[in-house]
Amino acid sequence: MNSFPYTDAAMPRKNTPELTHDNGSETFGQRLARLRKERGWTQQELAERTGIIQALISDYERDKLRLNAELIVRFANALEITTDELLQPHPRKYTLRPKPSLRMQRRMERIEKLPPHLQNCLLKTIDGYLKGVSR
Repeated sequence: MNSFPYTDAAMPRKNTPELTHDNGSETFGQRLARLRKERGWTQQELAERTGIIQALISDYERDKLRLNAELIVRFANALEITTDELLQPHPRKYTLRPKPSLRMQRRMERIEKLPPHLQNCLLKTIDGYLKGVSR
């Protein structure tokens, strides 16, 4: 491993836990990150859904913090899964279809408030754009 003479003395490295267990299963942090990404969410979006700050999400995903029962329930509720699914060491055999991001959900809510003729006009514009991009 390379040594960095200017930072090694000033910034000692922390002992980090192994990323995987001996049996090759994912850690809780890796599982949390995978489940979040399967839904297409950022750490900030998960933080908003759980009521904690984004920095803590990052620390949990890097296995820097230990979970308590309350946070297990909050994460499971936010991810819309059971606590068993959250805590299982083995990944699912299938992946979930990503859910729209909070940003997209907010836009959809604004579109749904428009009168029907404006909704149709906007959707036709979006469809035309997507058709042109997919070529």
